Amino acid sequence: MPVLPLARLGLHLFVGLWKTAVLFPWLDEAGRDRRIQRWSRQLVEICGVSMELDAERQEQPVSPALIICNHISWLDIFVINTIHPCRFVAKSDIRSWPLIGWLCHKTGTIFIARGKQSDVRRIYAGLVKSIHDGERVAFFPEGTTAPQGTVLPFHANLFEAAIEAQVPVQPYALRYVDADGQLHNAADFIGEMTFVESVIAIVKCGGLKAELIRLPALPTQGAHRRELAVTAREMISSVLIPTTT
Repeated sequence: MPVLPLARLGLHLFVGLWKTAVLFPWLDEAGRDRRIQRWSRQLVEICGVSMELDAERQEQPVSPALIICNHISWLDIFVINTIHPCRFVAKSDIRSWPLIGWLCHKTGTIFIARGKQSDVRRIYAGLVKSIHDGERVAFFPEGTTAPQGTVLPFHANLFEAAIEAQVPVQPYALRYVDADGQLHNAADFIGEMTFVESVIAIVKCGGLKAELIRLPALPTQGAHRRELAVTAREMISSVLIPTTT
């Protein structure tokens, strides 16, 4: 078991908890964002994961926008936060995780209970307001994690927030690869795997690279949420899932 990296990770989490509890109430939004971004970069590094933002085929990011991404691991939130801190919509289960759940809550994560339509309506209204207030909002439209090489169907409901707020949808594709550029399943957080088991798998693996690919933004004027969901999934799948000829 990689004792030293796990000890460093534990210390880093406690430092994050302390800063969130003591410093955040006194900081403005820009100050909190800087600390979230720096803390997230350090977390990713402690886990032994390097970062690559694909710069060859991407356009400049649009702002404001509703950010979406495929979902592989709990680590995805922090990978995206290394680029720009966001308010994430996440499943309510995460709120009960030791340390991470409280930290996500205090840094603005919006928790949603799966299967509760009333929760979707409440969060939808909050997302529109957050976007109008100039906040970066992101969610994982698969609704759960999927093993690499798979992109699950996208839930369309929350795409309506971008239409209502009159902002584009900004898709990202995310994958974790080894030194040879091949997908590595150490990052997969699926099935009955616990948070602690996932952390150990990522740290033990060593040498993982997170590749975050920014895709062209999708305009929402005159669009339907289901069309947006289908188009966004096709764009992300075309990057992540190799096609055979």
